[in-house]
This record gives sequence, structure tokens and C-alpha cells, in this order.
Amino acid sequence: MTGQMCWLASFSTNGEKILHLRLQPHEPWKPYTAFTNHKVPDYVIPKGSKGWATFQHLFRAGWEVIPSDQARSIPTLATAAVK
Repeated sequence: MTGQMCWLASFSTNGEKILHLRLQPHEPWKPYTAFTNHKVPDYVIPKGSKGWATFQHLFRAGWEVIPSDQARSIPTLATAAVK
């Protein structure tokens, strides 16, 4: 199964961007740590990007990369239903 991934700021990382994933385009973005069946252990690199190892793994598996600015502007079905 392939999905989409992007780098978005996380509340828990003081605005630092971490990898976010979603399985379907209409789903909300979630941190990669929420996908225990898709994430791989992070590299042990001081100040390394959180999710970089998972990004590499999923990219090789054919997951789509969405630019961060586009990921924030794509409405989900829940958002569209409120309008």
C-alpha cells in the first residue's frame, strides 16, 4: 500500500518539521510515529530530521511526496464539509 508524505511542523517539536503521513488524499496528516506499521527507527544523528529513515524507506516503496506548502492548503473532507 502506498500513501503520501510531507514535512510539517509539529506542536511537540517547537515548530521543527517532522515527517507526516496519510494513506489516502482525503485523510488528515498525522506524524509518522502514529503509523507503527510503516515507520522505521530513526537514525541516531544529533539534530537529525525526525522521520528521515522512514521517508527513505517509504520513498523507495513508491509513496508520493507532497510539498509542505501544498499539504497545508489541501482541504480534507472534514474541512470541506464545515464550509
